[in-house]
This record gives sequence, structure tokens and C-alpha cells, in this order.
Amino acid sequence: MDTNDNTPENEVTEKTVTATSVKSRRTRIITAAIFAVIIVIVIVIAIFFNQIEQTLKNNNAITNRETTQNDGNKTVTQEEEDIASVVSKVSPSVVSVLTKSQGASTFGTTEQEGAGTGIIVGKDGYILTNKHVVDGANTVSVVLSDGTSYDNVKVLGTDPLNDVAFLKVPDVKDLPVAELGDSTSIRVGQKVIAIGNSLGQYQNTVTSGIISGTGRPISAQSGQTVESLTDLIQTDAAINPGNSGGPLLNLQGQVIGINTAIIEDAQGIGFAIPISSTKGILKGVLAGKSVERAYLGVSYIPITADVAKQYSLSVKKGAYVFSSSGTTAVVAGSPAEKAGLKDKDIITKVGDIEVGDRGSISTLVAEYAPGDTIQLTVLRGGQTINVKVTLAAYKS
Repeated sequence: MDTNDNTPENEVTEKTVTATSVKSRRTRIITAAIFAVIIVIVIVIAIFFNQIEQTLKNNNAITNRETTQNDGNKTVTQEEEDIASVVSKVSPSVVSVLTKSQGASTFGTTEQEGAGTGIIVGKDGYILTNKHVVDGANTVSVVLSDGTSYDNVKVLGTDPLNDVAFLKVPDVKDLPVAELGDSTSIRVGQKVIAIGNSLGQYQNTVTSGIISGTGRPISAQSGQTVESLTDLIQTDAAINPGNSGGPLLNLQGQVIGINTAIIEDAQGIGFAIPISSTKGILKGVLAGKSVERAYLGVSYIPITADVAKQYSLSVKKGAYVFSSSGTTAVVAGSPAEKAGLKDKDIITKVGDIEVGDRGSISTLVAEYAPGDTIQLTVLRGGQTINVKVTLAAYKS
């Protein structure tokens, strides 16, 4: 008996298998689609929560500053430590000096206010500042770094040959005193720090720089007065009118200069008076004496290579006792005359300090007080001699 595969029964079976296969494929497709949708939903949810987490972290970094682990502002260099240490040490000894004066105008008398800076140099209220800060003032007040204010400050006197004034705060004691350094040993390129009442508004502003030069002469103008200053320290530490009278400091926190002048048309050029040139007067002031400057009593020319060539001198540093006016360079009755100094002497040392890069005769003598006896090293006629001089008070 022949078998026929195309019987209706077999046909039904084939159709059933085919329908089952199609249904199975459809199920797998739906399952895969559902699975893909689930994966997409999971990814979207994961991205969403990750964004929330990052946002929370960022907000936490902004609001919780105390927990910052990598704060770049906390990285401190050695130079920053040095400057911060100096500022912490000296700032309590730096004061703001406030003045009031009477001025005339087309509308009558007006009151003018001024501001500068000062340095506490005596615990009983002695303050060092610039002469031009207090010139013409009717009243003077000082404000300490902690905000304590003192009125009725007295101007004890001024240096007749320099832009320096001495003040006294009445009825105080145990004020923080600044340490004075030695300006005769400073060097070009040395790091320095200036503290002052910037622009008369910002108390104890700190700037830093280097010593750009020494022995600089300038003509400084304050109001209608023009004053010639010599032996100044040049620095690129920012100085402005409010800084006047404030300290120029070395990295030990010692005062080596008194900030005094700027060149208005230049950037990075400021000047300070060497602190050593104030020590002689300060010695007397702290002892309760009047403001008196020691003087020698000679006219001289600072020796440079050009001066040495012009006058056929055997040295290239020192002070050449000489007057171009034809009169004697040694003042009659002066300490110099009494000690036997002569025209055309060359003074090479005051004490053990060489005249020249470390200071002029005027500056080096100003380290001493009237009545002090000093030794000068003098070159005369090719021979070196030592001359003792007892200094007297300068008479203007």
C-alpha cells in the first residue's frame, strides 16, 4: 500500500507546526523588545541618579568649605611664610596718622584733612613719620592697628635736613615697638616689604618688592615746598601718598627705611629714607631731649669715577671736602674745623663704615647724636690719617 504525505492529516500537522513556529518567533521578538525597553529604562534611571549624585557633590563642595581636601589656597611657599611672619610681627607697630589743618580759599577758611603712616619707636608713645605728613597740621591723631585712636598727638619736632618728624602720644605705655635695622648693610636685589595706610584709606596695606638701588637723590614736592633728599633707598614695592611715614622692612621684620616718595609718572619706583639716618635724633628724643641733628660742618662732593677723574683723585669712593664757590669748604667754628679737617681732604670712613655705597657723610653722621665723638678716616696728601671729631647740634 502506497503512502501519500499529502494526505489532509499530514497537512494539518504541518500547518500546526508552522503556526507554532511563527507564534514562538513572535514571542521571542516581544520578549526581546520588552527586555530592550527595560534596559533603556534602567540606563535612563542610572544616568538620572548619577546626575543627582554629581549635583549633590558639587553643591557639597561649594557649601562645605571645611571639608575641602584639595584647597589650593592652603599651599604656602616659603616666601609667603616669610612675608606673613613679618606682617604679623610688625603690623601692631604701624599706625595711621590723621591730620587736620586750616586752609584759605575764595570762600574763606576751610578745614583740610590728611592721612599718612607712622612707626611706633618708643613704648611710651614715640612715633616716627615723614615731615610732610604733619607739616602745617593744627591737630594730629593716630590710630593703632587694633582700631584704638589717640587725639592731641604732639609734634615734637622735625629733622632740618630730612623728611622726618617725631610725634608723641600722651599718657600711654607699653605700646608695641618696631625693631630698627641697619640700612648701611642693605643690598640691591634684597627682598623688602612695605606696610602703610594705603591712599589714606586702607590701613596696614602690605606690598612687597626688592631694593632697586641705593644712594638715590631726588627733589620731593609737598604742596608748595620742594625738598632735596639724598641717599634714598629705591624700591619697586608699591608706595603711595598714604604709605608716607610707614616702614620699609627686611625679611627679619626690621625697619630699614621710612617710605617717603614716589615718582608720579613712573611705575614701580618708590623711595625710602634710610633708617640709620634717623637714629641720632631718635636717641635724644627717647632720652627726653629736644629734636637735634648732629652735624660735621663741611661742604663735600660725593666721589664717583667721573669726579675722581675730574679732580685727579686717587680713590673712587668717599667724600671730597671741596667748595666750588671759591670759599673754604670747612665751616668756621664747626666740629670739622675744631678737629682740624682741611679743604681737599678725602673722608673715606665714618667710624668703620665706608663712605659711598653704604651712605654719604650726611647720612652716616646722622647715626650719631650731638655731643658724640666719632673717628673719621681721612686721606690727605697721599697719607691716611685718623681724625676724632666731637659732633655738635645743627643750627638752621
